[in-house]
Amino acid sequence: MDHRDFPGLGGTDVLGPVEAADTPAAALLEAQGLCGPARWTTNARGIRINAGAGAPGGTTGSAMGVLLHRRDGRCGMPRDLVRGLTALLAAVAAPLAVCLLLLPLRGTLSATNVVLILTLVVAAVAALGNRGAAVLTALSAAVWFVFFFTTPYASFTYINNSDDIITAGLLLVVGLAVSQLARRYSRERTIATTLQRSLLPHLLPDTSAVRAAYRYVPAEADVGGDWFDLIPLPGFRTALVVGDVVGHGLSSAVTMGRLRTAVRNFSTLDLPPDELLARLDDVVLEMDAEAGAGADGIVAATCLYAIYDPVSCSCAMARAGHFPPAIVHPDGRAEILDLPECPPLGIGGLRFEAVERQLPEDTQLVLYTDGLLEDRHRDIGTGLKLLRDALSGAGADPEETCERILEAVLPARPIDDVALLIARTRAFPRDGIAEWDIPASPTAVSALRAEVSARLADWNLEEETAFTTELILSELVTNAIRYGAPPVHLRLLRETNLVMEVSDGSSTSPHLRYATSTDEGGRGIFLVAQFAERWGTRFTPAGKIVWAEQSAPSCPVAPVLASVA
Repeated sequence: MDHRDFPGLGGTDVLGPVEAADTPAAALLEAQGLCGPARWTTNARGIRINAGAGAPGGTTGSAMGVLLHRRDGRCGMPRDLVRGLTALLAAVAAPLAVCLLLLPLRGTLSATNVVLILTLVVAAVAALGNRGAAVLTALSAAVWFVFFFTTPYASFTYINNSDDIITAGLLLVVGLAVSQLARRYSRERTIATTLQRSLLPHLLPDTSAVRAAYRYVPAEADVGGDWFDLIPLPGFRTALVVGDVVGHGLSSAVTMGRLRTAVRNFSTLDLPPDELLARLDDVVLEMDAEAGAGADGIVAATCLYAIYDPVSCSCAMARAGHFPPAIVHPDGRAEILDLPECPPLGIGGLRFEAVERQLPEDTQLVLYTDGLLEDRHRDIGTGLKLLRDALSGAGADPEETCERILEAVLPARPIDDVALLIARTRAFPRDGIAEWDIPASPTAVSALRAEVSARLADWNLEEETAFTTELILSELVTNAIRYGAPPVHLRLLRETNLVMEVSDGSSTSPHLRYATSTDEGGRGIFLVAQFAERWGTRFTPAGKIVWAEQSAPSCPVAPVLASVA
């Protein structure tokens, strides 16, 4: 594959893996986390896309194709040098070629028409982004105009027509102005594109709940504000989100980055989808108020947020002005989910509604932005039908499903950015779940510890992990019995980590305190925070769940067999 630099005014050129060591700027961007390894490829239709997957063993891509120095694999010459030489050659040859083509029409064309044509040539060369070439093109156009279209045109020394001199001077001034404007537009678009890609996920995290893949296709015109994300949540759950900021340009890219950061921050609060969208709506309203009357337009966005729980195989979803997701059942049937229509973000004062849907194992959840469906030559209904037809009979691999969708649905010339996120669901292993209903009596804690210890032994966990688990169990269960409300329930989830969840009917959340030497209490949650890798609280319609997570290494097999012998 021929890897090429992303052009200044460009569409969606192929970008190969970024060689971050080529320039200090590249190393700085990578050190700051603004660029990562990228894999840009083309599909069979020639659409250039950024591809990646979050599954183990899959190819993880990045949208961080930053404009860095690269080398051509065929001749070893720096790409920037080749591009610069090409621009300089075009600066001299392009105006000359145009003048030679127009020379037979010298008697019929006015000087104004020739100047306009040469100005377009200057703008086209300036679009290459080389400042020296842009200035040289303007000078070359003025020189060739004087040579070919003044009287007499054969010599520069006998120009006696003041109109020709003024026309040539105007051509030079206008050419320089046009080249500067074109270069500025090219630079601004490059900045917006680089910023947008740096704000998109570097890679999708590996989660036990889903196997995910994504595609991102930038628009051919101006950059937009589409984004996607996959966020691991406590209890082995996973949040999936796609969104789209209204508008294009640098401001849309900045707004996209702020909204993506806000979603990740709100997800740490473990909010349900409808509450998260309500808080995100407040953020958009605040951003619109900060922009004030001097802004180009109101700040608005659409978003779809979903939380998949592999233990119950359920998915809670809510959307704010966004297209509904699609699902592919394990038997290959495709369906566009009927989610309640809620207003876009930035309207304010309206309610968002979430629904819960059972998704059996190996179901594919498809989230996308409107750029996938919008086309000048078809309506949205036709795009949705194409999407449903493309998903029907799709295989179980999210990567293959992404390619299938782009081949069948993506417009030939996308007018807006396209973000596509597909997640194949997994079910949590039943042998990694243990649950107990706890009587509302402090005396039940001792017997519960013995039962939990037996289960941890069955799971072959290390003694240190078992001891820590018993300590955390005692604190959380005692707090639920003493300060909460029945029913009290304990659930252990064991896979890569061990998660303990204690639920009760109270909505009072525990708070971390730092007890002094004279305090008789207040150290329980502090101990939990010290021994657990992380802990928190999430609220449910029936009360709350206090959870704690810790690593769960298994005992080596050989010592276990030796102790048995």
